[in-house]
Amino acid sequence: MNYDQSRDEFKDRLDQEHSWPSWYLFKFIVPSSKESEVTALFPPENTTVKHSSKGNYRSVSVKIIMESSEEVMRIYEKAYQIDGVLAL
Repeated sequence: MNYDQSRDEFKDRLDQEHSWPSWYLFKFIVPSSKESEVTALFPPENTTVKHSSKGNYRSVSVKIIMESSEEVMRIYEKAYQIDGVLAL
């Protein structure tokens, strides 16, 4: 499966599960040093950050109204450019 096919399947699934605009929950695990890069993608009032027990990682959760599946995809594409980010 190539990138375009995976992207199209994910977009189709988003469109099946959501009526846009809709609330969407983003969840990421990031190295502590990259937390600010991920949180900068979202309004601060919608962001929750939890620290791992050793402090090496952060769990970043964001519940926000998104206008379309394309908007969701753009956020993920920006997040994946940050080293060490894992989307849940």
